[in-house]
Amino acid sequence: MKRLQNIIAFIIKFRIAIIVVLTILMSVSGYQTLKKLRVDNSLSIWFLEDDPSYKAYIDFQENFGSDEIYITMLPVENAIGESEMQALENLHKQIEALPYVNTTFSLAKAKYPIYANNKINFDDLYNDKRSEKGLKNLFSKLPNIISQLVTKDYKNQFFYIQLNPTPTIEEKRQDIAGEMRGIIERQYSNYYLTGPPVLNEAYSKGIYKESLTFGILTVLVITLMLLFLLPSKRYLIISLLSVAVPVSLLFGLITSLGFALNMISMLIPTILMVYSVSDAVHIINIYHKEGLINKSLSKVELLAVAIRKSFTPCFYTTLTTFVGYFALYLSPLPAFKNMGVFTCIGLVLSFILVYVITIIGFSFMNLNFETVKPVLSIKKLSQNKFIEWLNALTSQHKTSIIFGFTAVLLFGLYSIFQVKIDTNSRNLLAEGKAKQDLRTVEVELGGSNRLQINVSKKNAQNILNKDAMKALEKFQNKLESNVFISNPVSVVNFKSFLEKRTPVLFQSNVTENRLKNTLSSVENTDNNFFKLFSKDLSTAGFTLTLSEMKTSELEQVLEDIKSAFKESFNTDDYTLKINGFAVVFAQLNNFILETQFKSFFAAFFVAFLCLWIFIKSLRTTLLVLIPNILPLAILGILMSLLDIPLDVTTAMITPIMLGIAMDDTIHLVYKYRKSKTIMGTPEERMDNAMLYTGSALISTTIALVGGFLIIASSATPSVRDFGLLCAVTVAMALVTDIFYLPALLKRFDR
Repeated sequence: MKRLQNIIAFIIKFRIAIIVVLTILMSVSGYQTLKKLRVDNSLSIWFLEDDPSYKAYIDFQENFGSDEIYITMLPVENAIGESEMQALENLHKQIEALPYVNTTFSLAKAKYPIYANNKINFDDLYNDKRSEKGLKNLFSKLPNIISQLVTKDYKNQFFYIQLNPTPTIEEKRQDIAGEMRGIIERQYSNYYLTGPPVLNEAYSKGIYKESLTFGILTVLVITLMLLFLLPSKRYLIISLLSVAVPVSLLFGLITSLGFALNMISMLIPTILMVYSVSDAVHIINIYHKEGLINKSLSKVELLAVAIRKSFTPCFYTTLTTFVGYFALYLSPLPAFKNMGVFTCIGLVLSFILVYVITIIGFSFMNLNFETVKPVLSIKKLSQNKFIEWLNALTSQHKTSIIFGFTAVLLFGLYSIFQVKIDTNSRNLLAEGKAKQDLRTVEVELGGSNRLQINVSKKNAQNILNKDAMKALEKFQNKLESNVFISNPVSVVNFKSFLEKRTPVLFQSNVTENRLKNTLSSVENTDNNFFKLFSKDLSTAGFTLTLSEMKTSELEQVLEDIKSAFKESFNTDDYTLKINGFAVVFAQLNNFILETQFKSFFAAFFVAFLCLWIFIKSLRTTLLVLIPNILPLAILGILMSLLDIPLDVTTAMITPIMLGIAMDDTIHLVYKYRKSKTIMGTPEERMDNAMLYTGSALISTTIALVGGFLIIASSATPSVRDFGLLCAVTVAMALVTDIFYLPALLKRFDR
């Protein structure tokens, strides 16, 4: 105790110097954050450079063309008018001059094959010398290609911009998007722009905007709530500084080291605010109650008592939360590694600084503990009377409470297995122009994502033979019949076109060699937007268009493609490879969810060990853990009833909510066990613990629910679900702590 008093006296002695240092650090951190804070949701943050999935995706881009494609829909008077086509040609010249563009594609650049003089030649698909009727007649023979160039009513043109492979453009994404829009807007006053790069930019902007907005609003809401709940307004500044200082310093560190926010790390401010406010309120509550009890103590002695009584439970709550997030570092995904490391650093900063700030803050205060009141109050409500009522209720009706809550727990555990695991990429995007453009383009085009299918002959044999072509045609027919797939383009389209115009090319007596020479000439080397073959002609490519969809639907599409392949080809002679971001996205989602489950179970196991160590009773530890499962079970009920799936955002709820639930439980149970020095029954010890910590539990919960409800107002559906679920789970964690936990301990503990 004497050593603790010396440390407190030292901090108070040098409090001005400490305040100056913290102010300087916060100023530098604030400057760094404002200057360098950026958002990065690019694919590279989800994979290590040597990850096989990521390497395969990059290899695909280099060999078959990047699927980082801007899709522009241009409303025009006449899609095949001469002036409109001239504007397209000008747009091609300006866009292709950009260093990060691989190629562009539109009706102005498209060609079709013509057989003449015993060879395949290519002519422009659009020719201003043809009549409009002649053009439309020609277009009708290449429907899968034309539907990607103009709309059916000829009132819109499509313009595609294919960027270089992903690694070469990551650092310039924001500049690319701005420059691209600038060029388009110089020629077109009205246009719709979508595609993976546009959606990536929209995700980043949405995260940046909402992170700032929600951070400010959450602080305001917590401030308003604390004005009602803290014993004195002079405690308010201590609580807010306990939030602001560690968050500010952490973001200064993150930006100084060159790291960016993403859809996962955007949760760090919420986590730290949740943790810092909770511990600050508990320390303030203990300090104030000890001030009422021990009126003769000096300021340093009173601080020493408050810190001694709060340190152990606060340390264990920090440890359980720390382990939960440190488990993320075990993930092979860079985004989660960074999330785990920086959250853990923030937790340590918060734990240390909350004590430094409260010591300094209390040292400036001279309160009459008996007369101070909250700034705002509701006269009819009394927390102490409410807690006394709770104590009586959990004593008189403990069996009924246990039965009712246990029934909910069992139903919740059942509901958890009914929750769907699914990520809807559209739900990661807020309402706005990007989402509106996506809907508009997908209605006309049938999709905005590119998927490349490669069918190869084993042993690198030539795939352009009669048997293979029959199988390829059967495969394409199956792809075209799939409702999720739009406009598959392959050599089959061009063979069909040539066959109708020049039947002699594909008569039954045509030699295999001539068939090979004919079809190998079909791919137009002037524009490789559609990759039809590999260089050695052992692989045939199919380019498909997919809409933004749920991962469950995407997984079904991939399975349908594999089934169609098996039904069309002899798998002993042919192999199938599906490439594109859609494939990586489907794998990534499962990997993220797996990572989250690992972090949750690691946190839960360590929480169990921590409780066991300081409770020193396995029986009591198990009784304490049961109520901490209930909020997560209720979360499962809510997600099941509201049909909210577990996705890349909502999957983060489990470790966060476990940490919050365990926080309040540890504070309550620690006081319950420490009261054992006073002889009494479990009922008496629990009643004393509730009277001592109950007001702090209620105060922190109300403030946190208000903060999460701010997040629930998000324009992004997935973030909105996250905020709603967090608010409900935090509220239910309080309900279980003040009803279920006391009833269990009063009934079964010894």
